[in-house]
Amino acid sequence: MQPFWAEFHGNPHSSEHSAGWGASKAVESSRTKVANFIGADPDEIVFTSGATEANNIAIKGLSIPKLRHGRRKTLLVSAMEHKCVLESAAYIGKIKGCLVLEIPVDGKGHVDLDKLKNMLTEDVLLVSVALVNNEIGTIQDLSAISMLCRDVGAILHSDFAQAPSAVSLLDYADLADMVSLSGHKFGGPMGIGALYISRELKDRIQPLFHGGGQEGGMRSGTLPLPLCVGLGAAADFHASAAGAAMRGHVACLRDLFVNELQSNRGHIRLNGDKPASRHPGNANLRFEGHDADEILQRLQPIVSASTGSACSSGITEPSYVLSAIGLTPDEAQASIRFSFGHTNTSDEALEAAEAILAVL
Repeated sequence: MQPFWAEFHGNPHSSEHSAGWGASKAVESSRTKVANFIGADPDEIVFTSGATEANNIAIKGLSIPKLRHGRRKTLLVSAMEHKCVLESAAYIGKIKGCLVLEIPVDGKGHVDLDKLKNMLTEDVLLVSVALVNNEIGTIQDLSAISMLCRDVGAILHSDFAQAPSAVSLLDYADLADMVSLSGHKFGGPMGIGALYISRELKDRIQPLFHGGGQEGGMRSGTLPLPLCVGLGAAADFHASAAGAAMRGHVACLRDLFVNELQSNRGHIRLNGDKPASRHPGNANLRFEGHDADEILQRLQPIVSASTGSACSSGITEPSYVLSAIGLTPDEAQASIRFSFGHTNTSDEALEAAEAILAVL
């Protein structure tokens, strides 16, 4: 990635000189790596600025033209979706007057499949369910959700922002019609992401803004060459055996951390599903009888963690994700999300646990 910041400055959309040809080749190589990562074809990949933009294109780009001409007038989103999905669906509901319904989840954060089945009528245009939740790490049964959607002809979109560091995407990507990715969530640079749109669906998506018609007309604007290269490199790594090993390493750190805390304090609970069924780096813990904000303040600058999604910073209300799985406001406000990555060590995991125990 570094050489493309310092040495290669060609515009990937310039087709009349060698610098442009080289830049275009690098972009298309990265596009192929991202496609291979999720089991798609390169022409089904659209580069974006991140998952927020990808989710907006998927939901608004499909819904605006279809709701104008089609008979399907309902959007379904899980109650735990990222804010950009919930807000995009709400926007469509407001400007188009369509029905937007939230799919309930159980106490572990899994979509209630029976309720989803009852909600899925031939009036449903789109269903959006993230494969891996960003706050509690729950991994959805996307295969079952996909089957239910296809039974009634509903389109399935899935936010994969958290998924690359949690599972092998080849096991999941062909289950959805559209998939969103975010580079910095799996070791790539900030400011780059991608949207997979199945070939059968691509002509039905309306671009959100217009210009030079780049990305097959789906997203106008000059692509950031170094960021595209970085995204391709991250995809290549996570698709390899080294990526799988990294997920195992991170899970061991998370489990070491949680076990150290729970073995020393009986009032610490894990929100969401069991460790084997959640993101390997996620530990959303509830410290019963304590205030999470106070704990975090006392932990500074030793431990960096949060009481909710980093993408909803500044919001003082209890996490809507924790509310969706049935936690009371007091329980939600006693909860902290801890995240582990491949650069962390077992010593750091134990040091963090010891620091937390010292302030309780």
